[in-house]
Amino acid sequence: MPLARAPDSPLAARFLNSPNHGERRGYGRPNCLVLHYTGMPTGEAALKALTDPGSDVSAHYLVWEDGLIDQLVAESDRAWHAGKSCWKGETDINSASIGIEIVNSGHDGGLPPFPDRQIAATIALGRDICARWTVAPEHVLAHSDVAPARKRDPGEAFPWETLWRGGVGSWTEPAPLSGGPMFPHEEEGPPVRALQALLALYGYGVEITGVNDRQTRQVVAAFQRHFRPEKVDGEADASTVATLKALIDELGKK
Repeated sequence: MPLARAPDSPLAARFLNSPNHGERRGYGRPNCLVLHYTGMPTGEAALKALTDPGSDVSAHYLVWEDGLIDQLVAESDRAWHAGKSCWKGETDINSASIGIEIVNSGHDGGLPPFPDRQIAATIALGRDICARWTVAPEHVLAHSDVAPARKRDPGEAFPWETLWRGGVGSWTEPAPLSGGPMFPHEEEGPPVRALQALLALYGYGVEITGVNDRQTRQVVAAFQRHFRPEKVDGEADASTVATLKALIDELGKK
């Protein structure tokens, strides 16, 4: 694979030009950073897919297990990593974001741990990107945050708290587990509507139906994966709601 231009980030070792990109639609500046796991058996297989013109997928960066960083798409261009997705009302997340793929086989591979060197490289790259593009902490997102009905990556084993301690993203200490689900499936009423409104306020693309429907449970599961990973079941319990309120309170202090 031929080498191309110099990387946008000084942390990237090389620029391996993926043909899978286009112009950002209506955006001069990305305002989100979306993190993924590759979900493939090897990094080599992921790199092949991300640079294959027939795959229609790509990302701006690929972070290997040993901390090596490759750039695949220029930051000024629109990579194809988020698919059908939404955050804070924006539905073209590919145009609004920079995407980082992290080599890890994911749920299909048994959720292996992310090596320390890989996470350190991801933190350094995230800090660099967020500083240059002024990405707010609450806009550092999981693929599952922006596409909760379709995606689970980078998964509940991803160390979001470690990233936050390194200066990347948002976090709050999860409220302790207690009690069971607050709402039966398909229950309807103002308390469910209030939960949906809180999720939407933070940024999730949830339709406010007032019903504890499937889409609501999918969004709750995405929230849990990111911010309350001890138990990911899509059921809104007291811990989930308290953690969500704490995050929103932190936003209000900024």
